[in-house]
Order: sequence, then structure tokens, then C-alpha cells
Amino acid sequence: NNELELIKDGSNSTDRKGTCGDLTNNEKTFPDSEDRVHVETYEDHCVFTIEGAEKEDEGIYKVTVKNPAGEDTADITVKVIDVPDPPEAPKITDVGEDNCMVQWQPPKYDGGQPILGYILERKKKKSYRWMRLNFDLLKDLTYEAKRMIEGVVYEMRIYAVNSVGMSRPSAASQPFMPIAPPSEPTHFTVEDISDTSVTLKWRPPERIGAGGLDGYNIEYCKEGSTEWISAVPDPIERTSLLLKDLVTGDKLYFRITALNLAGASQPAMIKESVTVQEILQRPKIRLPRNLRQTLMKKVGDTINIVIPFQGKPRPKVIWKKDDLLIDSEDVGIRNSNTDTILFIRKAERHHSGKYEVEVQIENMSDKVTITMQIMDKPGPPQNVKIVDVWGFNVALEWTPPQDDGNSQITGYMVQKADKKTMEWYTVFDHYRRTNCVVSELIMGNEYYFRIFSENLCGLSENATTTKNSAYINKTGAVYKPPNYKEHDFSEAPKFTHPLSDRSVVSGYNATLSCAVRGSPKPKIFWFKNNMDLSRDAKYRMFSKHGVLTLEIRKPSPFDGGIYTCKAVNECGEAEIECRLDVRAPQ
Repeated sequence: NNELELIKDGSNSTDRKGTCGDLTNNEKTFPDSEDRVHVETYEDHCVFTIEGAEKEDEGIYKVTVKNPAGEDTADITVKVIDVPDPPEAPKITDVGEDNCMVQWQPPKYDGGQPILGYILERKKKKSYRWMRLNFDLLKDLTYEAKRMIEGVVYEMRIYAVNSVGMSRPSAASQPFMPIAPPSEPTHFTVEDISDTSVTLKWRPPERIGAGGLDGYNIEYCKEGSTEWISAVPDPIERTSLLLKDLVTGDKLYFRITALNLAGASQPAMIKESVTVQEILQRPKIRLPRNLRQTLMKKVGDTINIVIPFQGKPRPKVIWKKDDLLIDSEDVGIRNSNTDTILFIRKAERHHSGKYEVEVQIENMSDKVTITMQIMDKPGPPQNVKIVDVWGFNVALEWTPPQDDGNSQITGYMVQKADKKTMEWYTVFDHYRRTNCVVSELIMGNEYYFRIFSENLCGLSENATTTKNSAYINKTGAVYKPPNYKEHDFSEAPKFTHPLSDRSVVSGYNATLSCAVRGSPKPKIFWFKNNMDLSRDAKYRMFSKHGVLTLEIRKPSPFDGGIYTCKAVNECGEAEIECRLDVRAPQ
């Protein structure tokens, strides 16, 4: 057998073996009617030509030579070789932040020659430009493509290469986007533990990336086991989780991963095992600062006292008032795991007293006492009477009210009324003593007096009125005007508030202020570097109740210097000065 390779590139295939009689292939005798097949016979050899060799031309060709002495045959194997078929579209796996793995299969037809390797190309989905990724042929069927941009969509294609040449490109891979899983969640801790539950909390990952964040997966593993059990059927988006129905006494490890399109992050773990059992915490009341002194409320007010506490398991809460358990329909008590609330919708006087709250866990306890004072308006004063009348004056006395409204009496209001009109006018307000002298009464008039009590809630509802009236007698009353000594109120000017050195920004109005007193009222003069400013329109001068102001409109650096204010009256003069610096804006 002889073998002849034909390259399928349109060139001719020529067999030069022997002197031809007949030549057959698969029982087909040549020459035949095909125009591209030619057989030429010479004295000592035969030429068999196939123009434009094709794959179908492969096979075993038999040559028969004949002469009068006999015949002989020979077999020739013809093999047609070509470039390979294109491989199928590559598959993309293990996509990372800037890399991925590309996998492919050999082409179905290798062109009749062994595959020497592969060439891989990549392009952005929205681009038409393919970029070659390797210059040396790839021998394996996988390749790690690197140096891609996270968040950009790419496609891959591949060529097969044999000794004849390079195949056509494969179909493009499915578009893919390099993305990385997020980093692990942070601050993964146990927030609370009970006999059958564990509460976990965490914070989002520090790096999320283009893939976003789809949720979290929490797993637990019993101590001594290697099997991790998912704590949730589906990823959760919140950053806390309450795991219920756990077995008391189990020791569990917990871990959490953050998820996105690229997959799961590295797990964050709680290093130590967590025992499912109630943690005993000593009871402790945290009394708010405003309750450490007497709580004072008015009758009719709503009272809502919130007292936080801590302790595990949940403490028992006991409220007492004046050493007796609170059992009243108008006092409500609500307890939670972390605080207790005492609620009174409408406060009354009998709600005043000492309230004791105690929290207990087994033989441990903590308690505090709160003093509550419910105040009401006081009753009227007692025993109001007129003790003396002389000239234009009446002396009154009284005693404190029998009911002080559960609050200290802060004063009294004294009023007078002319018997003719009985219109009441206040003489003293917030008066603290229990006696007074009402003066400047009108001669010939007859007066009644009444007094109100006052505490922190206000004035008493009623007043106590004197039983008798006081008559201001006309006879024997001669008015002698007092002899007043004339006083000289003259005073030389004196500055009571000085000018202060100032530094201002150029372009913004500035003011200089001081205060002066003097009698008669002094005349005011303003100077800059000893130059009178009274006729300069850039400056405005004001004087109100002794306060002197100089306004400088939009000062420039030129307006800096020593400013002097001078006050003059007939008793003398005074002056004061300050420095003004004007700086350019920055």
C-alpha cells in the first residue's frame, strides 16, 4: 500500500505510480465523465489527476496495469487534509472580579491533521473589535482569562489550529460580566440568648462591588460535627435574625455569608461556640435622672413613669405604694423585658406618696423609691380681720389656709373694694407675710378687704373677705406736705462700657459700640485719627438710652485706625478709644 496526502486547497492531486491500465476507487473506474479527474498513460508511467480535491475524494485507489504477458494491481490510499472545523462556543465558568475560566471542546472534525492548539479572543459586548488573548497556542481545553474590568459585559470565541492552518472562529460565548462576591459581613455577633433561641446581628460588607448585594445566608454547626445546616430557607435581606426552637444546652457555631450574582462571600464566623441557655444577669434598675428627686404633678395631669432595668432571665417586677402592693383600678402597670411603666390617666391627691419598684431574679433583687407629690390649688386663708385703722391706712392680719393643696404656700394676694362699687383692686401680689398695711386709702370711703392663698398650682378658688369694713374718717385730718430736700442730679459724663478693638472684613458694614451716662445728657462726638466724623456720609452715629453706636459703611483698609468717642456736658467730658483693623476677604 502507498499513501498520498492531498491538501484541500483547490490544488491538483497527482499519482505517478506505475503504468496504468484501469484505476478504481470504491469500485468506481477512472477515467469517468467527471471533468476534474484526468488519467494520462505514458510508456513507463501513468498520471492520475483530481482537480480541487475534496474530502469525499479520500479512499483507497487501485491501479491495474495490463499487457499481453499479464496484469498487476496496486492499492494507493489517498487522504485529503484541511483546516479544522470551528469549535463549539466556549463556556464561561468561575467568573471573578477581573477574571474567568474559559472551557471548550475540540472541533468535531480536525481537518485530517492533529490539533496543534487553540487561539482565544475576547471583546466587549457593545464593541466590534476582538482582541487576541494568547500568542502561543493553547494546548489545554481551559484557560484563565484575566485583566478584565468589573461590571463590563464580555464575549469569548476560539479558533482551532492544525498544521494546515486556523479554523473559522467559533460562535461567541454567552455574554458574561466579571463580578466578584462581596466581602464578608462585619461585626457578626450574638445579641441575645434564651433557653431555646439565639438572636444574631451583623453589619453589611465593607465591599459590595458591581454585583450588588442579594442577601445573607446564615448557617450553624453543632460542636463536634462538620455538617453546616442552613438556618434560613432563603437568603434574607435584614441584618439580624432570631433563631427559635433550638435545643437547650446545644453548643453551636455560627457563620454568615453575603450573596450576589457572583456567589457567596468568604464566611464570617463567631469563633467561640454559643451555648443555647439563658444567661443569668443580675437585676439592675437604671433610674432616670428626673425621678431621683420628688416628682411634682398637678391634679388632673397624666402621669407616665418609665423605669428601665436589666436582668436575665426576665425579672419579676413588684410595685408598692407606701409599703403596700399597688392594687388600684386607676393606676396601670405594664412590664416588658427591659422596662416597667406606671400609668395614671388623671392624677388625684391620693396618688401622692412614696412608690417603690423592685425587680427580682431568684434570690437577687434591686429596688428604688420614687416620691410623687400631686398638688392642687390651696384653700382660702383663715381668720382675715382688720386690726387697726388710722389716717389713710388699714392694718390686716390672717392665718394660713387649712388646706395648702399639698404644696407649700408661696404667697397671698390682697385686694380692696370700695363699699359703694364693690369693684376689687389688687393691693399686694405674691405677698409672703400674714399681715400687711394697706395705705393711700381715700378719705371718706369705706373699704372691704379679701385675701387669696397661692401655691405652685396657682391662686385659691375662693378668697376670705373681712367681716367688717374700714371707714376712712374725714375729721381731724390735715394734710402736711413733707419737706423734701432738693437733690442735685448733675453728673459729668462717664463711660460705663468701653470701646473694644475690632478686626473686620473689607466690604461688610462694621459697628463700634460703647455706653455712657451723665446729667445733663452729654453731647457725643466721634473721631478717626483725631479727625471729626460728624460730616462724613460714610459714617452713621446712633444714641439710644446711653448706648452709642458708630456704623462704618463697607469699610476698606483705608478706614482702619484709632477711633475715639467723646462725651461732653456742662459738668465735664470723657473720651474713650479703640483700634479698628480692616482686612481683605480671603
